[in-house]
Amino acid sequence: MALSHKYRTFDQLLNDVTIDFSSYALEGMIEPQQLIKVATRVNYDLGLRINRTKDDIVDISHGKGKLPTDFQYLNYAFVCGDYQISNTAPSGTHIDTTQPKYVPAPDGGDIGPCGDPTCKDVCVVQTCPETTTDKRGNTTTTYKGEYMVVQYVGAEEYRTYTRFFPLTIREGSSVQCDCPNINQKALDIAEIKDGYLLTSFNAGKVYLNYLGAMEDEDGNLLVLDHPYCNEYYEYALKQRILENMLFAGENVSQQLGLIEQKFKAARNNALGFINTPDFKEVQKIWEVNRKAQYHNYFDMFRSYPPNR
Repeated sequence: MALSHKYRTFDQLLNDVTIDFSSYALEGMIEPQQLIKVATRVNYDLGLRINRTKDDIVDISHGKGKLPTDFQYLNYAFVCGDYQISNTAPSGTHIDTTQPKYVPAPDGGDIGPCGDPTCKDVCVVQTCPETTTDKRGNTTTTYKGEYMVVQYVGAEEYRTYTRFFPLTIREGSSVQCDCPNINQKALDIAEIKDGYLLTSFNAGKVYLNYLGAMEDEDGNLLVLDHPYCNEYYEYALKQRILENMLFAGENVSQQLGLIEQKFKAARNNALGFINTPDFKEVQKIWEVNRKAQYHNYFDMFRSYPPNR
C-alpha cells in the first residue's frame, strides 16, 4: 500500500457512475450539480484527514484580511516583508506542502530536485545549492537553505518575498492545537474570526498554510481514490440519482432498494478502512510530514530576528 493519499476529480467519479447508468444518462436523469453535494458529503463523512494542504497570501488592510473561501483550518502563518517583481519564477526547490517529501541535505536542510518551480498561485521555494570549483578542479556545494515565497498574480508577474516575520495567532476553532503560531512570541498578533484574519498591524501581507476544501488548482472537487472507498462514493451518487428518478415518478423502487443495500455496505467498508492500522500508518506518515512542514516554518526565521 502506498503511504500517501491519492485523489481523482469529481468528473472522473461521475464518468464511472455514468458508464454504469448509461441509459439514465441518455435520458437526462443525471444532474451533476446535485451530485457534487453528495460527493462533498462523503468527503466530510470520511473526515478531515483527506483535506488538501494549500497556500495563500492574505492582503491586510485596516487590520483585516479576508481568508480564502475554502479555508477550514490553519497549519501555520507568518508575515511577509516587501517583495520583488519579475516575469519569471526564481530557481529553487519547490516545497510541496500537499504531499511533502523531505530529503536531508548534508547540513540538515531539505533539498530536492532544483530548477524553475511551477507556481500557479502561491508556493514556498528553497534556494538552489551553490556549486563552486577551485583552481585545482575541486568542487564545493554550499546549501544555504534560504526560503522564498513566490506568488503568481497573473500576466507573467511573479512576486518574490524573502523577508518573513513571526506571527502570534490566538487559539480558536480554526487553529489546530499543534499550530506553531499559538506559542509563537511575536510583535504581530492575529486572530481568525468570521472568515477574516484580524491583525494588530494596519496593513501588510500574511502567508497562510492551511487545510482547505478538496479541490484541485482549477477549483474541481476532489475525492479520495482508493479501492476501499471508491464504491462508497459511487453508490452514494447512484442512490441520489435513483431517488431523484423516484420522486419524478419513475418506477425504480427495486433498483433503489438494491443500491441502498450496496451503499450501506460500501459506507461501512470505507469507514472501517479509515480505522485500520494501514490507514493509520498513512496518517502517521502524514503527521510526520506535517511536523516537517513546521520545521520549515521555524527554519524560515533562523536568519531573521523576531522584531522588525
